[in-house]
Amino acid sequence: MEPRTAGPCVRRHARATRLNRTMARAPRNTNGNSQKRARPGTGATGSHAPRKRFGQHFLTDGAIIGAIIDAIAPRAGQAMVEIGPGLGAMTQPLVERLGHLTVIELDRDLAARLRSRSDLTVIESDVLRVDFSALARSFDVQPVGDASHRTAAQLRVVGNLPYNISTPILFHLLDHVGQVQDQHFMLQKEVVDRMVATPATAAYGRLSVMLQWRYAMENVLHVPPESFSPAPRVDSAVVRMVPHGQAPGVDLALLSQAVQIAFSQRRKLLRNSLGKWLEERRFEGNFDLQRRAEEVPVAQYIALAQALQKQ
Repeated sequence: MEPRTAGPCVRRHARATRLNRTMARAPRNTNGNSQKRARPGTGATGSHAPRKRFGQHFLTDGAIIGAIIDAIAPRAGQAMVEIGPGLGAMTQPLVERLGHLTVIELDRDLAARLRSRSDLTVIESDVLRVDFSALARSFDVQPVGDASHRTAAQLRVVGNLPYNISTPILFHLLDHVGQVQDQHFMLQKEVVDRMVATPATAAYGRLSVMLQWRYAMENVLHVPPESFSPAPRVDSAVVRMVPHGQAPGVDLALLSQAVQIAFSQRRKLLRNSLGKWLEERRFEGNFDLQRRAEEVPVAQYIALAQALQKQ
């Protein structure tokens, strides 16, 4: 499917230029993305050859693309941001339903292609440098009550995340979760398994705890290697992430430290890792250390951090 083009739109071009200047610093050439993308409904990658330094694998399976779009269920007028649009495998069907879409693309050549379209606002940047809270404020939001009082939009964030830096991106977005309605990402299946894992399973770990405390998540779609060109060596999956309505009041840095120490020796009982740390902090509360880190539910890690805060 060839991307549609439209006549120039000065206002949107100015907005795109302003976003690039104010919300994202210059892209780093040393940290390429590994996005999997392609022109929807085709088995080719057009004139853009996949770049090894970006680890590019282009999504080419039309049925998979359709299933992803159905899972996202975009609606006209929503404030949506796509990370790594590439050749437009998901971009085209998304913008057909939305009317307009903001995209973040690091690859200079691909970003230049995307700028020819008036239905896209293009931010050429490393996604780790993008301020999503500022991006949310840039969307036009219908005022409620006092017309002079404007609030930031709730973003819907989608995309094929670079596998080599997927975890840093997830934690970067966690810093802006208050401005997010939901997130749908293509990731390595192994990463998605860890994200949605339940306690007392091999996949349950630090990533599980540090995301589940703030998001409700589910694996919504399996994507096999043959859905891409060239085919990656791993299976992929699409995960849905919806922020919890009421976030627990917890010191995130303290929670992160406790969880990191707990899983630093995941094969041993917690008394050998977390227990020593709690002794150093003179923790006087009750916490069962006669179990392994993977046996502790998310809620109990949160309760521990909250108890430490009160000391």
